[in-house]
Amino acid sequence: MRTTRKTAALIGAALAPAIALSLPAGSASAHGYISDPPSRQAQCAAGTVSCGDITYEPQSVEGPKGLTSCSGGNSRFAELDDDSKGWTVTPVSKNTTFSWKLTARHSTSTWEYYVGGQRIALFDDGGAKPGEVVNHQVDFGNLTGKQKVLAVWNVADTDNAFYACIDVNVGG
Repeated sequence: MRTTRKTAALIGAALAPAIALSLPAGSASAHGYISDPPSRQAQCAAGTVSCGDITYEPQSVEGPKGLTSCSGGNSRFAELDDDSKGWTVTPVSKNTTFSWKLTARHSTSTWEYYVGGQRIALFDDGGAKPGEVVNHQVDFGNLTGKQKVLAVWNVADTDNAFYACIDVNVGG
């Protein structure tokens, strides 16, 4: 009986690394994306646009702070940078509410919104931990027509941010 237990323990120890490698990788602790108006990753998750990995993890577009790409510099999500992919353009008013869906919350420094490389809105949370849904009223000023909005969630306690692009038609 003692030999059987010892053999089983040795087999288990030998198989553990192979089993661990075959399991799916874990996720990072903070995640979020714009759900309304639908961001590019929200469109992927909904099946509105055919996409790769981002379909299953729209909340994972994370990269170093200061980037200007829809993919957050993450090569797995590079298709989010492709403006010709057929993204649905949402008609919005001059003042539009953008809703972040946070699947894991992190202390936040700022939320930023850009159009054409120019920041159009900044919301400072001063390190506060947000709720599961965060809404921002963004004023497009004198911008009209089709625009690509880059929304950035700057996490307070890491060097990273979360990125989302939203295709809109202001006043359309």
